[in-house]
Amino acid sequence: MSESSAAGAARNPDLLGIYCNDHLAAATGGIELVTRMLGRHRGTSYEQHLEQLLDELREERSGLAATMASLSLPVRQYKQIGSWVAEKISRGKLNGRLLSRSPLSDLVEFEFIATAVLAKRAGFETLRALAEVDPRVDRALLHRLIDQADRQHTWLAEIRREVAAAVFGGRPEAASDAAGT
Repeated sequence: MSESSAAGAARNPDLLGIYCNDHLAAATGGIELVTRMLGRHRGTSYEQHLEQLLDELREERSGLAATMASLSLPVRQYKQIGSWVAEKISRGKLNGRLLSRSPLSDLVEFEFIATAVLAKRAGFETLRALAEVDPRVDRALLHRLIDQADRQHTWLAEIRREVAAAVFGGRPEAASDAAGT
């Protein structure tokens, strides 16, 4: 296949397809994880934010799928299924408890999803750069999704610090706040 696609300016469409499918699979896993987290945190102060995050993750996944369709990139279902299965298997992780849920599980989940949001944001930035040269990519959508990811990460970082303080002690302030900067 040529380095440039016939319909647009995207180079390396095969690599772009792999890249987008990997991000789509990660979105599927993220939706599964946040769904599980929401079940765990029903009735808590985290519920409303997790509900919003779940809605936004579904919207972002749809936006990525639409971007892939506009670029004529096929969705690789085996990657979606693999991500779904991997999330289910991750529930069996060793967390210091044999038969019950460990408080460490909450911390690990919030840390993981906060980190995943940063990776997702990077993917949106990559696609936004592509939008500069390929009119098939919706640049405005990607700008909005990047801003949304920034808001998500801000909230998740705050909650992650709260959960860490609840598990290990200390104060849940940001390191920059603690340093007085």
